[in-house]
Amino acid sequence: MNAESDERSVVAEEAAPESAAGGTAKAERELGSRAPGFIKASKPLHVSWQVGVFVVGLGVVVAGVLMLVLPGPGWLVIFGGMAIWATEFVWAQLVLRWTKRKVTEAAQRALDPKVRRRNIILTTVGLVIMAVLVGIYVWKFGLALPWKVGE
Repeated sequence: MNAESDERSVVAEEAAPESAAGGTAKAERELGSRAPGFIKASKPLHVSWQVGVFVVGLGVVVAGVLMLVLPGPGWLVIFGGMAIWATEFVWAQLVLRWTKRKVTEAAQRALDPKVRRRNIILTTVGLVIMAVLVGIYVWKFGLALPWKVGE
């Protein structure tokens, strides 16, 4: 659980990718703990701080996983828990950097005119198929509204 690794500079160099647009990436934060200085100064206090951050982040991530099947913004809460972890742990910072890069690339691909045109065509075809299926069902079985069901 030690975020003060000797390998931090090596990991930081490997994790500094170019932006998805092909230009230079804006200055990224240094990897590692963002705990206040007085907490970092004391080893036992820093370890207890890391345990606390891990437990709080775990609680938020578990709540987000539960929200995937229950009502709620599951993925948003999971990424919030990852952001909490990223305040203290290098692995979480790297995961968030990778996720941000992939989301940016996906957004740029979605804005491509050819992709947008394809998505609009597929959505229209899907809606037409659904309308035809609903029409066939109503023609074959009729429309029995719930408040007019015979007892």
